[in-house]
Amino acid sequence: MVFKGFDSSNLGTEGVPRVELSECPMNKRDVLAAVTFGERIAEDEADALISYFVETDQWRKVLSGDVDVVYGPKGSGKSALYSLLRKKRDDLLARNIIPVAGEKVRGTPVFEDLVADPPASEDQFRGLWKLYFLSLIGTGLRIVGVDNGHSRGLLPALEGAGLVHSEWSLKGSLRAALDYVRRIDSVSGGVKINPASRIPEGVEAKVTMREPSGEQRKLGYVSADTLLEMGDKAFGEDGKKFWIVLDRLDVAFAESSDLEGNALRALFRVYRDMADLENISLKIFLRDDIWARITSAGFREASHITRSITITWDTRSLLYLVIRRALHNEAVREFYKVDPAAVLASVDEQEKLFYRIFPPQVERGERKSTTFDWMLARTTDGTGKTAPRELIHLLSAARDQQLKLLERGEAEPEGEYLFDRIALQAALPEVSKVRYEQTLCAEHPTLKPILDKLEGEKTQQTPPSLAKIWRVSDAEAAARAEKLAEVGFFQKRGSKEQPVFWVPFLYRDALNLVQGPAE
Repeated sequence: MVFKGFDSSNLGTEGVPRVELSECPMNKRDVLAAVTFGERIAEDEADALISYFVETDQWRKVLSGDVDVVYGPKGSGKSALYSLLRKKRDDLLARNIIPVAGEKVRGTPVFEDLVADPPASEDQFRGLWKLYFLSLIGTGLRIVGVDNGHSRGLLPALEGAGLVHSEWSLKGSLRAALDYVRRIDSVSGGVKINPASRIPEGVEAKVTMREPSGEQRKLGYVSADTLLEMGDKAFGEDGKKFWIVLDRLDVAFAESSDLEGNALRALFRVYRDMADLENISLKIFLRDDIWARITSAGFREASHITRSITITWDTRSLLYLVIRRALHNEAVREFYKVDPAAVLASVDEQEKLFYRIFPPQVERGERKSTTFDWMLARTTDGTGKTAPRELIHLLSAARDQQLKLLERGEAEPEGEYLFDRIALQAALPEVSKVRYEQTLCAEHPTLKPILDKLEGEKTQQTPPSLAKIWRVSDAEAAARAEKLAEVGFFQKRGSKEQPVFWVPFLYRDALNLVQGPAE
């Protein structure tokens, strides 16, 4: 980042701004004790998030209803958008939009129960999604009090199928949908036909996954798609829209990649089936690496997903995020005597404030990067992406480290800085360890054994050097390294013929890696 707005004529020794003590009456230890940069995970700070959330154009598109699917890397802010939708519930209701969570916001995911008892096929999963959504729609109609011809036709059908109950819960709705879909004959589309009389059997399964014949309709059979259309018309006639919001799908199906693939492909096929509905919408928040995984083998429905965005962060937007969170603290505003509105309105003012809080460099030297670029480099994985989650964690850990230094009698940071170089460097191991253990290894447990064998090794490896470490062939080592590059542990460099695998700073401390190329 260009070092703008920094007056070199006011520099003292070591490039530190000259500040008279009378200009800084507040104690830095007290300021730091009062400062927070927020939680790494959006669900842990839902109440505070709304006050310093960065309302990007992407967020405005979600709030306006122009976007149905939000992709982004882990920690990029998908759950923050999801949490904001929940916090904006009153605003949405004022616009006659009824948002309903299709997955628990915290705790054990509803869909995690399917790991031990999954649907038998992708088609059965497709039916499960539709019946589950119908359960949510029916419950929504009852709670909101929509009463018209369409709702009076829909609710009895859902009640008869056991999809709507007086005592409602997400887990109960999912279980009712799963039990029902299993009663449906997969060959006949939900209706068991007596081969002799040609009369449908099993009257308990009158909601079908395929369109019933005229004879079947006379007997009360109706398709799930028809019921979805009835729900859509019921909300439309009442001037309302119904949003089913799905997040945490990466957590729900983390235990089984096959289950995850079946579940998500079926979900997006149902999304396509529901695309013509005008008043009922699915709002899906999904990690982009999971989307890439389920589409890698071919997925025709992917071309129908057009109302989507991918969350991206560049240097300026990340700086804005840091400064906005810093200015959320009254102690910071008072200490630096700044007008938050004026700072947030100007990139130059944001940079000025950042370099009043932090020193210009963490590692001294003409060729060394500025502090903000240093932070980004240390929180970037092998894919080249910096997630806000790790950046926020670095700031929070640096604050804790700086307080420890002051509490044990170390000198305050020079000038008006709240942080010194030592605190920033000391914060890295915690960030690295948490990212490695709680994200990388937790999400890819099968890779942990080969990752752990890299402890203490060099940061730059080749297939032959990795083959020695893992005691496998060069070809097998190359295949493993490619997999680690896919998940962001390695950054692939070199040529196709002679690839080099480089470990980003983010993971080095966790494995005590040594700078330099392997022999």
